[in-house]
Amino acid sequence: MTDSSAEKPARRPRYSGTHPRRFHEKYKERQPDQYPADVAKVLDAGKTPAGTHRPIMVAEVLEALALKPGDVAVDGTLGYGGHAREMLRVIQPGGRLLGFDLDSVELPKTEARLHEAGLDASSLKVWRHNFAGVATILAEEAPGGVDAIFADLGVSSMQLDDPARGFSFKVDGPLDMRMNPLHGPTAAELLSRLTPKKLAKLLTENSDEPLSRVLAEAILRKHAGQPLKTTHALADLIRQTAAQVSRHADAEGAVRRVFQALRIAVNDEFRALEAFLRQLPMCLKPGGRAAFLTFHSGEDRRVKAALKQGFQDGVYAFITKDVMQATMEEQRSNPRSSSAKLRYAIRGAL
Repeated sequence: MTDSSAEKPARRPRYSGTHPRRFHEKYKERQPDQYPADVAKVLDAGKTPAGTHRPIMVAEVLEALALKPGDVAVDGTLGYGGHAREMLRVIQPGGRLLGFDLDSVELPKTEARLHEAGLDASSLKVWRHNFAGVATILAEEAPGGVDAIFADLGVSSMQLDDPARGFSFKVDGPLDMRMNPLHGPTAAELLSRLTPKKLAKLLTENSDEPLSRVLAEAILRKHAGQPLKTTHALADLIRQTAAQVSRHADAEGAVRRVFQALRIAVNDEFRALEAFLRQLPMCLKPGGRAAFLTFHSGEDRRVKAALKQGFQDGVYAFITKDVMQATMEEQRSNPRSSSAKLRYAIRGAL
């Protein structure tokens, strides 16, 4: 006789058709250890498994950083930990990786994932902090400077794919966009505080949006009457407004640019990046290296300008003149790598 009071195992998500489409239905992709064959199929199709992130230009990043055993390195944007795992491998034995990430949801998972890889516990230390605060922490952890610093400035796939985070308009979700969901105003709350003039300026400065004024007025006019609370509501409004301006308008491009601009504003990304770039030289040993992966013009302009100025001032002994990009093979296998640009610098003598 069976015990009817025993708990029944949770049912797996059901979905229509032959393949799952929504994030919560892709339970196999989010459990690569249990379903390696299913994950392999997703990767072979040139896609990123849900809830994961494929590190971009790993070989090129390692070449730029020139890591060796015993080095002390920094990953300022741990994300899923793909770059960090390879950096840790190269700096063993005796090396240390100091990792930073603002995402309170993903950071504990990433730390656990890296420790489960069989690493010496003393070789990794992480902080829930963005890279703007790296210098303060390194003053205690590595007062003489570190050998290498890396920052991947892109949004991680697991953030984009999860509709609950509100970063993407592919699936409807709350208009949130916070890297740290425990702190600060959401994108919806930010919109409630802006004037059309300020929003237009934000769209221009953060994403070079050509329809900034028209879109800002339409978004805030709608928001004032019936607050925009979801990603689909905002995306639909942007498409409608762009189509009204011209049937030749790049409506989908406008949606991407507005979402990018709001995400940057919500997380104060440019100010954090500029603070990090100012502090960078004092964090590196003489001969130490810093590498940056950027994914849009606003990031790349700031990195390029800071490294160029540092080179002119004699702070850096070398900077890349031309950006490095993912190989065509990588771009085919991982389309999210196509916009990536890699720059690096070598610290000069103090």
